[in-house]
Amino acid sequence: MENANLLLLSSSRVGNTEYLQHALAMIKAKLDGVTELLFIPYAGVTLNYDDYTVKVQNALAEIGIKVTGIHQYDDPIIAINTAQAIAVGGGNTFHLLHQLYQHKLIKPIQNKVATGTPYIGWSAGSNIAGLSIRTTNDMPIIEPLSFNALQLVDFQLNPHYTDQNPAGHNGETREQRLAEFMVLNPTTPIVAIVEGTALDIMQNTIKLASGLPELTTEANGFLFKASKKSVITPNDNLDYLL
Repeated sequence: MENANLLLLSSSRVGNTEYLQHALAMIKAKLDGVTELLFIPYAGVTLNYDDYTVKVQNALAEIGIKVTGIHQYDDPIIAINTAQAIAVGGGNTFHLLHQLYQHKLIKPIQNKVATGTPYIGWSAGSNIAGLSIRTTNDMPIIEPLSFNALQLVDFQLNPHYTDQNPAGHNGETREQRLAEFMVLNPTTPIVAIVEGTALDIMQNTIKLASGLPELTTEANGFLFKASKKSVITPNDNLDYLL
């Protein structure tokens, strides 16, 4: 999408860090000149929207950002249209997308992001920035109107990616699940981002970023396409994905 100004975080935490703490510098940079943020808590299921919003308010108070939940507005479309910036939190991706369709927010968010309004997502909030949610890790606890997502970027996302396979686990690995997607969608890229990292997109450029200096040497992600898996690093030019 032209003019997209996105920060797509893999996770809200890395290791034992506090909520969003590892990402505060990246969020502050993305919100340069912004004082108020519209938060979409629809991925929350066991965490109610008020509590979820307070959680984000507390996390971003350190960088001087006022946070308001979209559920606090009588008209969520007006909330989107008047937002200085938009953030979408993690939780269940299927529930999140279901709510966006229910409130008819897909097109308003797309239109708003197309004007250059910053969009920050983590986990499920990053998942929905892609073409569809068909590479999410989440359980389909509810059926959205469509699996088609916000399509702010022209590829699939897989946050929380890991190659770990616990001893004794006989289920499919994350890599195997993504391989299934590639068989049916050989021309569609999937960008897998690991904990502590994010995709920073601005002015038709994209880079893999790390939230903590000590993670820099390990902040590699992965690109899956056409049955191939390749490593991507913070030093790689990824603009061809846009």
